[in-house]
Amino acid sequence: MSEVKKIATRESFGNALAELAKTNEDFIVMDADLSAATKTGIFKKQFPERFYNCGIAEQNMVSIAAGIAATGKRVVVSSFAMFAAGRAYEQVRNSIGYPHLNVIIGATHAGISVGEDGATHQCLEDLALMRTIPGMTVINPADDTEAKAAVYAAFEHDGPVYIRFGRLAVPVIFGDDYKFEIGKGVELKEGNDVTIIATGLLVDEALKAYEILNQEGISARIINMPTIKPIDRDIIVKAAKETGAIVTAEEHSVIGGLGSAVSEVVGEECPVPVLRLGVNDTFGYSGPANDLLDIFGLRASNIVELAKQAIARKNK
Repeated sequence: MSEVKKIATRESFGNALAELAKTNEDFIVMDADLSAATKTGIFKKQFPERFYNCGIAEQNMVSIAAGIAATGKRVVVSSFAMFAAGRAYEQVRNSIGYPHLNVIIGATHAGISVGEDGATHQCLEDLALMRTIPGMTVINPADDTEAKAAVYAAFEHDGPVYIRFGRLAVPVIFGDDYKFEIGKGVELKEGNDVTIIATGLLVDEALKAYEILNQEGISARIINMPTIKPIDRDIIVKAAKETGAIVTAEEHSVIGGLGSAVSEVVGEECPVPVLRLGVNDTFGYSGPANDLLDIFGLRASNIVELAKQAIARKNK
């Protein structure tokens, strides 16, 4: 059996920017002294005249980007998620979100899989923070293919976009024929007993959970939800009506992210049991990324357990 190809979505981000720059001259890229890690350095190497290192000053970087975007030029800003969404939140909200500017925020090193960098850098709140900003589009791609497609789509979108990228190399799930559309979920596997809605790094784990459940005679529907805002209400309501139970899976706090967004839709439209898999209202800590994913229960086996619980609840 051939080995599964793995690529970190931050690499996809850097490659997509460099590729887009070849045919699109009307954008610049800014970074907060982390271009080697965020992979905006790929763009910098090829287009140094269009790259600006703003230093370890994320708030200033965002404010400068807003000023330039206000003149009609599109701007990409990048830093670790903890700083792009956390440290610069006020500037993102007031200077980019409020005037609805065309700024793409490429936030890398998100989630518990940052690993050895520890709790201070393991941003588990960014999706929650960004989805509260009016008009902000929030995307969390699952693999290399989807990450590149998300960057391309963001350039065609009117308004600010926050895209979440990871440090850890993850399996390439989708082929070149994969169709990404902002605001749309994608049904990857059919099923009638329970729906598993996953985003980002947890999509691959959801597909593994599908195989385990299938072997046990449980029919699971798998939905990939790359856009956290605007959430695909139609695919969620359809799944709720047809399977009667939902599990969400994300590398983020269980508060405010995918699980919350899905629960809001289900509660309003078609109440069924919704169980949320994520980090349970706690900080992370330093350790190898894959070990932390095991410790914090972000694996296929944990999805399987919740799927069975969700089915049991709907059958009460």
